[in-house]
Amino acid sequence: MEKQEKINAAVIHIVLIAAAFIMVVPFLWMVLTAFKTSTEATSVNPFVILPSSWRFDSFVDVWNNYNFLILYKNTLLMIFFRVLCAVVTASMAGFAFGRLNFPGKKFLFSLVLIQMMVPTQIFIIPQYLMMSNMNMLNTMFALVFPGMVTAFGTMLLKTAFAGLPKDLDEAAAIDGCNCFQRFLLVLAPLTRSAMVSLGIFTAVFAFKDLMWPMMVCPDSNTTTLSAALAKLQGQFATNYPNLMAAALLACLPMLVLYVIFQKQFVEGIATSGGKL
Repeated sequence: MEKQEKINAAVIHIVLIAAAFIMVVPFLWMVLTAFKTSTEATSVNPFVILPSSWRFDSFVDVWNNYNFLILYKNTLLMIFFRVLCAVVTASMAGFAFGRLNFPGKKFLFSLVLIQMMVPTQIFIIPQYLMMSNMNMLNTMFALVFPGMVTAFGTMLLKTAFAGLPKDLDEAAAIDGCNCFQRFLLVLAPLTRSAMVSLGIFTAVFAFKDLMWPMMVCPDSNTTTLSAALAKLQGQFATNYPNLMAAALLACLPMLVLYVIFQKQFVEGIATSGGKL
């Protein structure tokens, strides 16, 4: 029996290692392509994997042609404000739907669920017209606007608040807490894991957002990393080393954030049971 368990463990490890290798291959290919010449990057020879010489020309070109410091600033600010707004609005809405009773509660929450079922692309044109009429194009507010309220976050926090014991409300009321104090001082700290999960998902989705920044912030000084990368791909020809070098530079903020908040990332994904 012990031998069979060792065989099963070995097979599981082999499968997991193979799966991990398959997932890492695209990233390794991006890194290697960034150091190649255009001829090597477009070679059909499957054995041309490593560059003949490690060249940094692509990094120099994209760094000089695109102001990555501004792109980093715009992207990180957008992520920060979207996470902040999403956590604040979703926690308050989740508390209201999960702990309070008020007229129209079920109907309003059904509207939240319906919004989750509707493709986000449907809201792009109305949101763009709102930004245009407010003269807010090419501003940070325009980048943050779609993420200020989140239906997914409202549902996630509503579930978290509804799962807390009802005795907490009674104990807080006996101690003289009003509704806001009960939310801020008693219940909100207990939903920290759900808030971390929401922050992680919001940050990743904001970092990957492409269409919205391209529409509302086409200016090079106000756009984000994803929109700037899209402009590197030409209509008839693409300089793949430059594109991969820019993509590698664009990955650095998320890699740094992951290293810093690795524990919170793991806790958040484990708590939500979701995937990125």
